[in-house]
Amino acid sequence: MIENLEPEQVLALLAAPQPPRVLDVREAFEIEWAPFPGAVHIPLGELTQRHGELDPAAPLVLLCHHGVRSLRAAGFLASRGFKRLINLRGGIDAWSRSVAPEIPRY
Repeated sequence: MIENLEPEQVLALLAAPQPPRVLDVREAFEIEWAPFPGAVHIPLGELTQRHGELDPAAPLVLLCHHGVRSLRAAGFLASRGFKRLINLRGGIDAWSRSVAPEIPRY
């Protein structure tokens, strides 16, 4: 199942006692401009080879710049048996606008 959640909803999940892991599927240069602290970085183009690095039973928040690539990544992971996938609606751009203005927008 893939959920599309707003930044405020993801923020609440990340504040939980056992927060989900965050997977950032952006390219390295994008992360240099606007990092998401604590996220695991696997670019979308490498996900088919590297998804074995992730626990399919653990909840996972996915993000990219605007939420499109991360939604594609979530679809791929769902087809590989991942159970709890959360797409950050609007990506790092929405995150920066809504809950973390210290993260630069690009």
